Amino acid sequence: MQNEPMEVTLLVTGVFETLGVPYLIGGSLASTLYGMVRTTQDSDIVAEMRPEHLRPFVSALEDEFYVDDEMIADAIRSHFSFNIIHRKTMFKVDIFIPLPRPFLHSQLARAQRQAFTFDREVNARFASPEDTILAKLEWYRLGGEVSERQWRDVLGVMKVRAGDLDLDYLRQWAGELQVVDLLERALQETQ
Repeated sequence: MQNEPMEVTLLVTGVFETLGVPYLIGGSLASTLYGMVRTTQDSDIVAEMRPEHLRPFVSALEDEFYVDDEMIADAIRSHFSFNIIHRKTMFKVDIFIPLPRPFLHSQLARAQRQAFTFDREVNARFASPEDTILAKLEWYRLGGEVSERQWRDVLGVMKVRAGDLDLDYLRQWAGELQVVDLLERALQETQ
């Protein structure tokens, strides 16, 4: 895994840990961790931020990141997303504030802590391999099923983790998320 994206992302997750904000790293960082390596222009974090987190979050990161208080406040209020940009590297971190739903609760409950060593050991919570697949299938569907990158990420995790995946869990949530056909297609393509 590339150091720069991980190091920058861990600066943000460290603040979430300090503030007690439930979060997980998903997107391409999670699919790279569990599947095939690929470069990324940003990282994706799902976080249950609330209005009381706004000021301490901004204060903790404003020296190292470009942050927009109003954009963050709007994202928290509307359950949308916002991004912050690391000043030194220009690496972007996208933070998604999702609506509460059963899949989110399942993702957060199943998130797996992974450790990394840079100048010191640090760790963060990542979406599980199964939840990484499901989230990417959902994004693939929402994006009109045209993103080759999303599809390759799904197939990469499924190939690398083939014997370790909880297929019952995948099928249950694929039904809930209305991506059963995509899951079955991915399973066929990775056999």
